Amino acid sequence: MQRDRTPQFRLLGTGFVVGDGSLVATNSHVVPATLDNEHFEELIVVTFGSAGEQKAAKVTKVGSDPMHDLALLKFPHGVSFPALTLDDGMHAREGQAIAFTGFPIIGALGLNRATHRGIVASITPVVLPTEHGSQLNPQAIKRIREGAFPVLQLDATAYPGNSGSPLYDPDTGLVLAVVNMVFVKGSKETALTQPSGITYAIPAQHLRALVESVR
Repeated sequence: MQRDRTPQFRLLGTGFVVGDGSLVATNSHVVPATLDNEHFEELIVVTFGSAGEQKAAKVTKVGSDPMHDLALLKFPHGVSFPALTLDDGMHAREGQAIAFTGFPIIGALGLNRATHRGIVASITPVVLPTEHGSQLNPQAIKRIREGAFPVLQLDATAYPGNSGSPLYDPDTGLVLAVVNMVFVKGSKETALTQPSGITYAIPAQHLRALVESVR
């Protein structure tokens, strides 16, 4: 959430607590590149307790992985919450049951959590070959140069606001990936004039590496 002048607050996306409990993980594209200090903009994370109680805390960005569209935010000193456990490898399997919890269509529906269930439909490269070079946009070209990596394609629908949601095993709570509604589509569906409604997620091993890098 970004404080602004009109309106006073702008809701940006979903995040979840990781690491030692002082870090919030989300997508890099969810976090503004800069804040307007002249207009007193600041980043705020709203947390939800088990009984639905809400608390707001100012956070700062402490880590970023643009290649995998991941970012880490940090609570003020002394503030922490129970953290989710991240998968330490690529353990998701095609056909596996999954769930993700976030704030779909957050700008219209507000801070109302929703949990969606589905399966991992496919594990697929973030960039696929196109028939013509003209179908490649700059983001896809950059991704090819940096090297493609596997992402999870889901048989479940996510919406704007779900970016940054934890994708987890509903039986164990283990976070398998981070839902991504913008970055993957910009790389993977560049050949489509009308991008699909398919949902993708970035494997948690990349987030785990980012968390370890900021310790």
